[in-house]
Amino acid sequence: MNDTGWFKSSYSTGGNDACVEVRLTEATAAVRDSKNPGGDSLRLPLTSWQNFLRSSGIF
Repeated sequence: MNDTGWFKSSYSTGGNDACVEVRLTEATAAVRDSKNPGGDSLRLPLTSWQNFLRSSGIF
């Protein structure tokens, strides 16, 4: 897998101020607030991100 760059969650809508962006690499998934792209991001091992998606019923 190549670096995907940042993308918005498919659950984000145009009128929603609570948007999450995700960036995937070979080893990690980074999550940040789209309203603060220069701020901190949460970085997780890719396996943890996949487990989160599975447990939430998204993936």
